[in-house]
Amino acid sequence: MDRETDSNAASPASAKGRRIGNELRAYWEALLAGRPIPARADIDPRGIDRALEFAFILERVAPGMGRFRLAGQHICDLMGMEVRGMPLTSLFAPEGRKQIADLTEAVFARPAIAEAQLVSEAGIGKPGLAGHLVMLPLTDDFGAVTRVLGCFVAEPLRNTGEAEDIHDAGRAPRRFTVTGARIKPLEMPPQPKPAGRDFRAAPQFEQPAPMPASSGFAESQTPYTPRPKTRAEHLAEMTPDERRAMFRVVRQEG
Repeated sequence: MDRETDSNAASPASAKGRRIGNELRAYWEALLAGRPIPARADIDPRGIDRALEFAFILERVAPGMGRFRLAGQHICDLMGMEVRGMPLTSLFAPEGRKQIADLTEAVFARPAIAEAQLVSEAGIGKPGLAGHLVMLPLTDDFGAVTRVLGCFVAEPLRNTGEAEDIHDAGRAPRRFTVTGARIKPLEMPPQPKPAGRDFRAAPQFEQPAPMPASSGFAESQTPYTPRPKTRAEHLAEMTPDERRAMFRVVRQEG
């Protein structure tokens, strides 16, 4: 079930952001193929050509922190610079960074799908912006959730709340706050217990039962008596000093 956390402040919705987010999520779901989460290696830019300008891929570098591995031109325009290698929180005002960090950590750790409504206040040379953020978890080559496929869309608004040209975001950089968020935890299959021997239930060793006589391997009832050693075997086991002591030197008198 979705868990929603919304602030009391009303925030305009980004219609284009929702449309791009829905397209990206549909692409992500098409990659599942029976798995709970697709892999980063499955992402083909040709499959999200209409969302590329707004899309990004994050890499988890610390709890609650994901940095941009790839980012579309729209995101770079909002910051007025190349954002590759920067954390996602760099797009947010200081008062909103804890909230977006918690949202990012939920995507990685639960894992979950997250959406957020954003706003950037108007200023001199900066129209008010309504934003929409979507984050979808991805696995790395080892099967761990350390990547995120997402989109970040911000639309300028007139006083009436109607969106203007999406490319007219005003002077960069723009900073956002979260006005509403939704987290949908994913249902993950139970992890198998590691294979290991339970020594408490280990069977006790028993003496083997004698073979039946009919098998041809019946045990003899006669006790085993070792054969006596030969003189050569006795000599082979003796030390050189012991062997020399057995011989007596005889001197012939002239």
